[in-house]
Amino acid sequence: MPKSAAGPAPRPMRADARRNYDRIVAAAESLVAEHGAEASLEEIARHASVGSATLHRHFPSRQLLLEAVFKGRVETLCAKAHDLLSAPDPGAALVTWLRAVGAYAVANRGLGTSLMHGARDGDPTLGSTCHAMITSAGDELLDRARHVNAVRRDVTITQLLKLVSAIALATEEEPDGPGEADRLLNLAIDGVRAR
Repeated sequence: MPKSAAGPAPRPMRADARRNYDRIVAAAESLVAEHGAEASLEEIARHASVGSATLHRHFPSRQLLLEAVFKGRVETLCAKAHDLLSAPDPGAALVTWLRAVGAYAVANRGLGTSLMHGARDGDPTLGSTCHAMITSAGDELLDRARHVNAVRRDVTITQLLKLVSAIALATEEEPDGPGEADRLLNLAIDGVRAR
């Protein structure tokens, strides 16, 4: 039987390989939240109870590991956006989601920036899938908020995400980073509301 143009389907991971993969990603999530995107790969392997070779077999580069950490969180944020599409107040739904994005960005110190450097320095697909996912999810919320005049018509989701990212970057090293990020986001949200 001839192969399809896309090639053969990848083989599913063995159960032990899947467990190792999941443990590595979970350890990376925890250590990136604690130490930033430059968390030690050796420390991640140690926390995952795997050897360095196992970590590198699953993730040949730091950027690929960060992408796996980032993608899981972005999928969670996209699911939250989807759930908020049925909220009765579209403006409040958008604000709730932007707060979640901000909290994620502050908690995962340097992750988004590191992925963007990786995209510029090597593989341009790193981070782009996640960026497209989060932009699409946020756009739906923004469209609903625009429809009821809860936000200015000239505001774009890209602008809002840049604003949230900038706030997260400015507050990630502060003792009360999440609280300060929330306060700054409140100021920014006042500026995008429809008058």
